Amino acid sequence: MAQTHNWQLGRKMSYPYPGARPKLQFAAVFNLNRCIACQTCTMSCKSTWTFGKGQEAMWWNNVETKPYGGYPQNWDVKGLSLLGPQSWYVDEKKDLTAPYGTYEGDTIFEAAEYRELHQEAVGYTPEDKEWRFPNIYEDTARAHESLNVKDGLTQGSQLPVHDTWFFYLPRLCNHCTYPACLAACPRKAIYKRPEDGIVLLDQSRCRGYRKCVEQCPYKKPMFRGTTHISEKCIACYPRIEGKDPMSKGRPRETRCMAACVGRIRMQGLVKMAEDGWAEDPSHPLYYLVHVEKVALPLYPQFGTEPNIYYIPPRWAPRQYLRQMFGPGVDQAIEKYTAPSRKLLAVLQLFRAHQDIIFSFGIKEGKKVYETTINGKPWTMYDDTVIGYDKKGKEFIRTNVEEPIHIRPKQFANSI
Repeated sequence: MAQTHNWQLGRKMSYPYPGARPKLQFAAVFNLNRCIACQTCTMSCKSTWTFGKGQEAMWWNNVETKPYGGYPQNWDVKGLSLLGPQSWYVDEKKDLTAPYGTYEGDTIFEAAEYRELHQEAVGYTPEDKEWRFPNIYEDTARAHESLNVKDGLTQGSQLPVHDTWFFYLPRLCNHCTYPACLAACPRKAIYKRPEDGIVLLDQSRCRGYRKCVEQCPYKKPMFRGTTHISEKCIACYPRIEGKDPMSKGRPRETRCMAACVGRIRMQGLVKMAEDGWAEDPSHPLYYLVHVEKVALPLYPQFGTEPNIYYIPPRWAPRQYLRQMFGPGVDQAIEKYTAPSRKLLAVLQLFRAHQDIIFSFGIKEGKKVYETTINGKPWTMYDDTVIGYDKKGKEFIRTNVEEPIHIRPKQFANSI
């Protein structure tokens, strides 16, 4: 196997092919503190791409309730169990080459190589019954060990960590920098587009061996029984290319992103360098991932360098979140809980427009009020955040401090 740099792991790792990053990379950030599991994203994807015969159990986008939910069931627990011991070395000095520390365990590719399994990555093929329910255990909470749940809860929970908790995790194909599905396919039917990093499957080459299903740790390639070939999320690439009939040539967010009711998603295209993301602090995704570091990859220890990032939920146990998102969780939650003036402005851009935002700017306003968060002083400003398109033209602006509307007396909520 070749040795290639994985910036999420802070080191080089084994991968079947030499590293070849695209010019631009399809990427997104999901704010889990806002997700309400309305499944609007799920149904917008379903009604667009997977409504045909044989696709009944195919959900390219799904929202699952953690810690018990999963589609397929237990995909993450089974995947992590194949890696063996997982640990991180965290140095006080953090930079773009190792922003979360250095991962000292095996990736799915290295585990297969060291165990001489004669395949590209460790993995498993889910049983049919594990694909039955895309939202199994929805709204199912986990109680802290110290609680006697048989007697019910007599006291409420409060931050930073709730005693009884759950959160929603929206998922789609991560369009990884080092896709396990691509590495696993014996037919070379899966490829990563050099212009935008979207991972696609050439159905004319696929023979339904299901190696992609087996070795993708996120279980996002799916087998279609009626055609005997695999299918996967295509990142709505006609919208990314600006070929959607309503886009008038402008690159647009995917269907699941654009339909999000809770405004938890922001999707974009980021510039790439040989060792990761090219430095571009004016790009909202770069700012969230590399500057503020509030958005983290999902299970980076798998080694695929996923390009979908998550702002972790504030109320879930930190140990659980560190396993899911790596050692950057504490810093991410601290910064999100008391956001900087610039971060608060960028958070208002989530789902502000269907067109893709390539850069942002802030027009500073007046001070609105002062308060304390976690014992520290914090100030709210009436700033305006502006989104720019690929050509640097403004197309969206919104206030950070939302206006207050008072209902007239004739429309008051009274008998």
